[in-house]
Parts: sequence; C-alpha cells; structure tokens
Amino acid sequence: MSEGPKVYLTRAGRLGEDEEAALASNLAIIGFRDIPSLEGATDYDAIFEIVEASLPGAKPRAIGNFTGQLWAFVIAMNEGDLIVLPRKLTSQIAIGRVKGPYRYQKVGSDLRHTRVVEWLRPDVPRTAFEQDLLHSFGAFMTVCNISRNDAERRVAAVLAGKPDPGPSVVLGKPKKAGAAPPTLEPEEVPDLAQLAHDQIVAHIQTRFAGHALATLVDAVLQADGWVTKVSPPGADGGVDILGGRGPLGLDVPRLCVQVKSQNSPADVTIYRTLQGSMQTFKAEQGLLVCWGGFKGSVLGEARQGHFTVRLWESRDLVEAIYRTYERLPAEIQAELPLKRVWMLVPEDTDA
Repeated sequence: MSEGPKVYLTRAGRLGEDEEAALASNLAIIGFRDIPSLEGATDYDAIFEIVEASLPGAKPRAIGNFTGQLWAFVIAMNEGDLIVLPRKLTSQIAIGRVKGPYRYQKVGSDLRHTRVVEWLRPDVPRTAFEQDLLHSFGAFMTVCNISRNDAERRVAAVLAGKPDPGPSVVLGKPKKAGAAPPTLEPEEVPDLAQLAHDQIVAHIQTRFAGHALATLVDAVLQADGWVTKVSPPGADGGVDILGGRGPLGLDVPRLCVQVKSQNSPADVTIYRTLQGSMQTFKAEQGLLVCWGGFKGSVLGEARQGHFTVRLWESRDLVEAIYRTYERLPAEIQAELPLKRVWMLVPEDTDA
C-alpha cells in the first residue's frame, strides 16, 4: 500500500521577510543564502560537499544540520506533499501542496532556493491545531518533515476545513532502516518562546470564550488608560466596547472596539461594519479584535485606514496582555496566571 503525501515544515525568514513574496508567487522560499545552487545534487553526500565547501570553518554539527534540511527541501520533498508555513507576520499557518521540483531561481533581485507550491489555505489560525502539532510547527528549523502524532492525516483534515482530529491511537510510524540520511527531528529543538505563547493562547481560548473575550480586551484597554463601557452579551450593534480619554471617558480620541472570538479569519464585512460604527458614534479610532485573524482582503483594505483602525489577532492581544499584565485586575490574573522567565536562545539552525 502506497503512503500518502508527507508534511514538511518550511519557513520564510527569521522575521517573515520572505512571507509575502512566497505566498504571492506560489513558492516556498528558504534562506541558506551562503549556499549556491543545488540543482545538480542527487543525494545527501553531494549536498554535504557543497555545504561544507560553502561554509569554511563551520562546525561539523552545523554542516550536518544544514545538509539535512537542504536534502529534505531539494530531494526528499516530492510533488504532492504538503507544506505548512508558520507565518511570522500573522498568527496563522499557510498550508500548500508542492507542485514542482527544486529550483535555484531569482526572486526579486536575488537567487533563492525555491519550490513551486500551490497555497491552498494561506490563513489557517494557529488555534485550528492542537498543542502537539503546534509544538512540531515551532521547531527551530527552516525545513523538516513533520511525521509524529499522525501529522499527515491531521493536516489533511484541517486543509479540508475540518477540525484537527487529534492523534490516532498509534502515534508516529517506525522508521525504515536507511530510509533517510541523518537529520534532526523537529521536536528535538523546539522554539520554547513559541511553545509558551501557544499554551497561553490555548488557555485564553478555553477561559475567555465568547463574550468573555471582550471582557479581557476591555481589561487591557483600561490598563492602558482608557475609560470604557462594555456592551452586554447579545446583539451589540457592531460595537462591543466604547472608550474615551479623561476622567469620565469624554475626551478625545474616542474609540470603537469590535471583538470577534471566532476561530476563523474575519472578512472585509466585519471591518467595514466597524468603520460604519465609528461614524455612528463619531469615534476617531477603531480597534477590531478577531481571535482567528484576518483574510488577506482585510489586511489589504486596512492599509488605507492605518491611522484610524487597528487590527488585533490572537498574537496582538497576547502581546498587549504581556505589556499590561501587572496592571490587569486581580480576577483576570487569577484566570490567566503568567510568570516572566529568561532563557538561553539556542544556536541558529536556520541559514
């Protein structure tokens, strides 16, 4: 019986600098800018020789690490396999299907390592996946095969618009001897900061569902100095929170806030509804909070309203909580107990 498509993690720059180009051009674009074309390489050893020659003085572990990732991208990845791209510019994950072989080609003015990808769902919320898969997606790797915890079946389910079904009873698959060159498993080098963030997001999603999310947003705004009024649960006329400055909240700027706890990206209708509410309440500023993020059409239209409306997805709200946590009410802190920690950043595994 033939195996189904595999799932590969790829990234688009440490800060997501290649993200928009990758999605717009239907490409997977990875770093490794010091490594020349690998189009003539046919096996692991050939890639190793090119990497070793390109990085004089590099540690053997780094050479092996880079070789393993490039081997996965250039040779192991097949047409029809799935790619997950954890996006840095949003709290979303793009899922695509590999449509062509490896190419070393110009992207903009630079030669880059690429694969042709059909991005089928570029805006899946991170919250669509359970914590174990998010752990794998948070690996400190540019490219790796995600195979543990029944990843292939679960990513395919989310791609089809279904909930993450979770792992089956049999977790993972035994590796065939000699099936692949030595390479790091993604779980061996997790991004601990991203892992902690995902755990906090999952906790908020459980404890502050529905209208409770508006209560949490209201607490953050009050901690930032806004005097606010929260609409009761139910129909809100397009506004969940009204805010103002000054001791009575009557001073400008005036703020209209709409909060959506849905786990799917918001479309332009919600954005335009908030703009209409701002006109009704004569508010100079607006804040649209959507837990599941935003479709690309919203992000494009929001650029025109950059100085009047802000968009917050789950990541933005969590960062606002970090910033205001010590000023949040005791009952919020009790529901969301956080502790600041310091940790050593591991060596880069991304070229």
